[in-house]
Amino acid sequence: MSAAEVEGVFQRARGRTLDAFSSEKEREWKGPFYFIQGADPQFGLMKAWSTGDCDSSGDEWEQEVRLTEHAVQAINTLNPKPKFFVLCGDLIHAMPGTPWRKEQTKDLQRVLGTVDREIPLVLVSGNHDVGNVPTAETIEEFCQTWGDDYFSFWVGGVLFLVLNSQLLYDASRCPALKQAQDLWLDQQLSLAVQRRCQHAIVFQHIPLFLQSIDEDDDYFNLTRSVRKEMADKFTKAGVRAVFSGHYHRNAGGTYENLDMVVSSAIGCQLGKDTHGLRVVVVTAEKIVHRYYSLDELSEKGIEDDLMELMKQQ
Repeated sequence: MSAAEVEGVFQRARGRTLDAFSSEKEREWKGPFYFIQGADPQFGLMKAWSTGDCDSSGDEWEQEVRLTEHAVQAINTLNPKPKFFVLCGDLIHAMPGTPWRKEQTKDLQRVLGTVDREIPLVLVSGNHDVGNVPTAETIEEFCQTWGDDYFSFWVGGVLFLVLNSQLLYDASRCPALKQAQDLWLDQQLSLAVQRRCQHAIVFQHIPLFLQSIDEDDDYFNLTRSVRKEMADKFTKAGVRAVFSGHYHRNAGGTYENLDMVVSSAIGCQLGKDTHGLRVVVVTAEKIVHRYYSLDELSEKGIEDDLMELMKQQ
């Protein structure tokens, strides 16, 4: 892809918003719609996981290429088209400063470049994208490649917030960037209350929790103190759902009125789920979601009961 094409497809999140949607036109509720959520294509992990060396292996990613091509094909054939396709982090496996990162990025951009141009891409940063302990430099590299690491946008009266969850996990090497995201988030949540948005929805890579707000700290969740602070902040502002990846398995739970949705991977599976995507239908009253295998979605499409929800006014 040319530099202009890369910018037009992958760097649409600039100035803390997404240029695919005109915020003023999109701030009013217009009726039900749906979007597609995916997570963790993570080019290179399947080889690394199979060898038991996730730190230095990962020099092959043909399987992930085929799976992501399958995902794109499934999305491109959906009718009606989804409002957007969000990828909740770990776009590639190679960490910042490690071998194969440039090659994995190029191959992923080639595959994602075939997504229907009428379906905007929303790209979320994961730990493999900015590093387990991010720095100003690794975050800047992500922003130059994929667009802003945190931003907001409106679609049909719904406010969507994209967060850099590594700043919640360990910002010890970039505390000022965490402070900036915290301040921005507080402003966005205040706006959600003031504008009385139909719903507010958050996308981030690391889940707040996998099943319960009180579960033990783990590699796959945020620490108890951070998750409780964030969950309380979200519920107070009326956020209805948080969608994430990172776990490479389907999971999730609820906290008060907040739905924590953890989606399995397009790429490497660490449990018994299938490579897949999640269909998310947004109605005036509720948010309904269902995980589909890539085969199910490409061969059968979205089931009738979800299609019916989108006909409601």
